[in-house]
Amino acid sequence: MKTIAFSLKPLFIITCAVFFCSNVWGSTPRNLLQKQGNEQAIKEVLVPKEKWISYPLYTDRAGWDQFLGTNKEGIIKIGENYLKYEWQVVTATDYLEYSRSGSRVIMEEPYNQNLTAISSLFLAEMAEGKGRFMDQLINGVFAACEMTSWSLSAHLALQLKNNRFPDHNQQIIDLVAGDVGATFSWIYFFLNKEFDKADPLIAQRLKYEIQRRILDPYMNLNHFWWMGFEIRPPQVVNNWNVWCNSNVLQAFALIEEDKDKLAKAVYKTMQSVDIFINYNKDDGACEEGPSYWGHAAGKLYDYLQILSDITGGEISIFNEPIVKNMGEYISRSYVGNGWVVNFADASAKGGGDAPLIYRFGKAVHSKEMQSFAAYLVQQKKDDLQVTSGRDMFRTLQNITYNKEILNITPAMPSAPYTWYPQTEFCYIKNKTYFFAAKGGFNNESHNHNDVGTFSLYADTIPFFIDAGVGTYTRQTFGRERYTIWTMQSNYHNLPMINGAAQQFGAAYKSRNADFNAAAKKFSLDISGAYNNEASVKSWQRSYTLSDKGLTIEDAFDLTAVKEPTSINFLVAAKPVIDKEGIIMIEKNNRKVALHYPKNIFNVFADTIALDDKRLSNVWGSEIYRIRLVVKKPQLKGKYTYMITKVGT
Repeated sequence: MKTIAFSLKPLFIITCAVFFCSNVWGSTPRNLLQKQGNEQAIKEVLVPKEKWISYPLYTDRAGWDQFLGTNKEGIIKIGENYLKYEWQVVTATDYLEYSRSGSRVIMEEPYNQNLTAISSLFLAEMAEGKGRFMDQLINGVFAACEMTSWSLSAHLALQLKNNRFPDHNQQIIDLVAGDVGATFSWIYFFLNKEFDKADPLIAQRLKYEIQRRILDPYMNLNHFWWMGFEIRPPQVVNNWNVWCNSNVLQAFALIEEDKDKLAKAVYKTMQSVDIFINYNKDDGACEEGPSYWGHAAGKLYDYLQILSDITGGEISIFNEPIVKNMGEYISRSYVGNGWVVNFADASAKGGGDAPLIYRFGKAVHSKEMQSFAAYLVQQKKDDLQVTSGRDMFRTLQNITYNKEILNITPAMPSAPYTWYPQTEFCYIKNKTYFFAAKGGFNNESHNHNDVGTFSLYADTIPFFIDAGVGTYTRQTFGRERYTIWTMQSNYHNLPMINGAAQQFGAAYKSRNADFNAAAKKFSLDISGAYNNEASVKSWQRSYTLSDKGLTIEDAFDLTAVKEPTSINFLVAAKPVIDKEGIIMIEKNNRKVALHYPKNIFNVFADTIALDDKRLSNVWGSEIYRIRLVVKKPQLKGKYTYMITKVGT
């Protein structure tokens, strides 16, 4: 076996909108939320804040002691770390760095440090109630109010006139501005009278900034792509929609006093969120992967819960099958020991936010989700610790429901397979193996060119993998996205046909994807994901999982032979030839063997150094690519490979 140093040769450069993704919209929009009622109907069921907010008021010290329970001292200790915190300044050049080098981190780090300090001080003051954290909290809120924009440098493309520098003439709502607006709305709700004791202008300023940065832009503007109002198929929205809308809904519900204006705002969020739900398939799969589930389906849950709360349960769609399907995707995608199925930009490490999964499961009556959440807590005891963050709604909800999880019997999902027929995700598992593969198309949200790829775990250990994505930069969502190796099909478990890789675009997709449950077999034609350079008429790939292992078949029909086709496998440990026809891969004292026809292929291996922490934190310093290169190319034929576990 020849080992070569890894080097990237860009395959192609495409023009890609920063935030948009493409797909085929359903012919008949569901509009599940709008069917619940119009503005007038919403106005009639809105309940006052004092009725839907179940948390104690700041002055109710006994209430907060009971609410926090054993969490109280830990929250106070975290807040004490910020009593002498020096507030960071996000400089002008921090913003400009994104357009200069593509770095997001230089602007995000000091900003996130400030936001963490604010949330920690707020929770500590709510826990202790003695005013000890108040001045420092006011300093943090005031510093944030002085910023030109609450959004990230990477998201300034939402500005109409300038996407390099925050424009004082226009306010935009991105993920972080929304988070800040929602958290600050909770701070205002609980502490505005306490702030008045220092000076009435403090609370006035805070409310003013929430109004001009969140409430007014949302009602007066429709051009934010994530709203979905000014885009048409095939352009669609992704997790941004429900993430931003859940934040906006909180801000309106906590700040807006005019019932007519509140009803109008709530209805507009319902119209926008319907666009997100309409885009999602009936099967409920999250095409962005498990890492994004908490910001996609999870944020949909947050939104729906808040909507139900503020309308006294009158506006609710938790009984809709698609909502339950979207929830259970996260439990079905869990492999074990912290590993998850990862497609697109998702990481293979995770499992999910146990308290969120529990609450979602309770809302949709999914025992599977509730038991899975309890399992995650059992595996990771600190899952129920209250930590500071800029998502105050989830923090308060965690405190409310955490104790319930401890009374749930833990259990892993037991389904032997899960087939998502619209999204074309397929999971099959038995006592030894967990197999996952996908069809779909090459312009899904957070897309990688990966139609037909697969992952395989043995004893919950990853062997055949999807690398995921590195640290986000400007290039990640810009014109250069597909020059990044992690996005390319030749660094997935797929063939390079006639030396050609898969292409980006909604037109590049699978054909005839099918799952045979009795045979435990997933099959599809991946030829449609390649352009004319591949000269491929059909490439039928099938995966069959049995107790013996995974059998992979490639039946192909080419129109021309240009250069040798290579079959690529990305693996988590160094591959070693045991003997011709067998490649051994060992990880964590477990071994699997890749069996291939030795008379057909030459074998090569590439060592891929991982110098990006987002990747190395998952896989270590290196991963490897096996390339089976055809010795004598032919127009038509079939290749068969098998992956088996070696030993007990």
